[in-house]
Amino acid sequence: MSYIHFDKTQLVNLNYSLDREIIRTNRSGTYTSTTIIGCNTRKYHGLLVVPQPQIDSQNHVFLSTVHETVIQHGASFNLGISKYPGNYSPRGHKYLEDFDSEPIPKLTYRVGGVVLQKEIILDTNRDRVMIRYTLLEAHSPTKIRIQPFLAFRGYHTLCKENSDINKEFEKVPNGAKFQLYPVYDPLYLQLSKKNKFNSDPNWYHNIEYILERERGYDYQEDLFVPGYFEFEIEKGESVIFSAGLTEADPKTRERAFEKEIARRIPRNNFENCLQNSATQFIRKRNGDTRIIAGYPWFGWWGRDTFIAAPGLTLARGDNETFLEIMDTMSKDLIGPLFPNVGSGDFTNMNSMDAPLWFFWSLQKYITYTGDTKTIKKRYLEKLKGIIDGFQAGTDFNIHMKENGLIYGGQEGIALTWMDAVTPDGPVTPRIGCPVEIQALWYNALCFYHELTQDEAVLKLAEKVKESFINNFWDEEKGYLADVIDGEEKDWMIRPNMVFATSLPYIMLTEYQCDQILEMAKSKLLTTRGLRTLAPDDPAYKGYYFGDQISRDQAYHNGTVWVWPMGHFVEGYIRLHGKSSQNFINKIIQGFDGVMTQYGVGTVAEIYDGDPPHRPKGAVSQAWSIAELLRMMELVKRIK
Repeated sequence: MSYIHFDKTQLVNLNYSLDREIIRTNRSGTYTSTTIIGCNTRKYHGLLVVPQPQIDSQNHVFLSTVHETVIQHGASFNLGISKYPGNYSPRGHKYLEDFDSEPIPKLTYRVGGVVLQKEIILDTNRDRVMIRYTLLEAHSPTKIRIQPFLAFRGYHTLCKENSDINKEFEKVPNGAKFQLYPVYDPLYLQLSKKNKFNSDPNWYHNIEYILERERGYDYQEDLFVPGYFEFEIEKGESVIFSAGLTEADPKTRERAFEKEIARRIPRNNFENCLQNSATQFIRKRNGDTRIIAGYPWFGWWGRDTFIAAPGLTLARGDNETFLEIMDTMSKDLIGPLFPNVGSGDFTNMNSMDAPLWFFWSLQKYITYTGDTKTIKKRYLEKLKGIIDGFQAGTDFNIHMKENGLIYGGQEGIALTWMDAVTPDGPVTPRIGCPVEIQALWYNALCFYHELTQDEAVLKLAEKVKESFINNFWDEEKGYLADVIDGEEKDWMIRPNMVFATSLPYIMLTEYQCDQILEMAKSKLLTTRGLRTLAPDDPAYKGYYFGDQISRDQAYHNGTVWVWPMGHFVEGYIRLHGKSSQNFINKIIQGFDGVMTQYGVGTVAEIYDGDPPHRPKGAVSQAWSIAELLRMMELVKRIK
């Protein structure tokens, strides 16, 4: 039995199987995602979801799903499954015998004497998904029928029956080409074997996505089925169904499929699952290399990129990709600010910490490679521009105060990573001097001095340190204020103070670091990361659920995040050295169980603050994976 495996009793139990999703991506930003039984529960699910630069560069769902039918002796058995109002139809999951993820997602169906295996893989460099059907057992002549369900819509939206659709198709080798709307790329559906396409255009109405309903969004859509492909298959034979935005050569599909399998990192243990998942976030398209913050709905984010890049690349020995990412991001720098949100053609610059995490990311490159020369040659001027810009002041009222601390914020805008905004405004506005910004600012100044020996910058760093200790530390409380705005100090216990213990350059004594980490350990640390607020705080929310406003109110008020735990671990190791190994290893190994939950083989964005800390949010998050990999590397370096 492989590391990730589900048996028949688990697969036929919809309460179990619909809670477990697969997400696979390629290097061009295309992905395929559904549940382990192939029933879509999100509008973001689809077998082929592809960026469309000519529209908006956002992801678009081309092929939502396929329903396969096994035909023997004139009897038909539909293996598909979709949710309609009040019922699931067809209920093909009842034929499932087995799900295996090694080396790629593999489903096995049994219909009487027929045993059919289905494997799904993406082309690494092309916008194409391939599904291989292998007839393992059959005692009579067998046919397979494939119905494609087409959407041709943005992944944030839903499709409804309309008269604008182009129902025509063109024949291509062993398949057909469809272009439902002129603005879209055409979709090529082909098989590796000669087949018959029966044109029978129909709309399937009111297909439901149960997780969208749960999240308070529209959840019903109509999908277009142009007809079906039908072919005979013999025992032991494999036939590949290909769906892509360019025409494929049917004769090369089997070779292409095997070539793709050979490229995969096995998911045969916990660490390999993290390694495999790490590659899923790297997108190389049109000469740019970016990190997608999370799947299925995030784009590329500046803050997330700099925090995740070391773990996704350097911790895996991929220094070249790291530099490609930094080069791409450097082109996006406007004044001293990087884009906070990048999604398609849309960018938003409202992040006061992304530029400071850029310094940290480059420091990690030097830690892993010892190559200071490359950093100075490529990025020194960018670093200087950020420091100068913060001192002079920039957008969103981000500026350096007379005491050297960085102030930022204005009504209605959230500038730190705690950035949830409802119609009433930011949930955690944090206007003023946030604690982690000061820690990152001091670290940036010290790093710049390390590179340049600029004494003025060193003098400023010393001023920042003095102001920080005088304003943020409370000896009686034994921890740091979260935000300071004039005479007002916010003493909510949040994970932001942990960064003041973990960065390469810190302002605190060992005693202060110990006090902070012990506070975080007792109030915030869980088996899935750090809570964003102590449970005994009146504002604490232990569960992340409900509509968007309810979820946003919990997002940074108790919800657990994985990525800050990387900094807790780094600070803890710095303080305790070898004696911390067992404690840290136990934390890391505790994530082994999540590989068969929620996003299969990957780690979620967030978890409930209260036990049992159920996974929530995006099913696969870049900085969650990255920081777990970096934590593993930190433990190895202790030895």
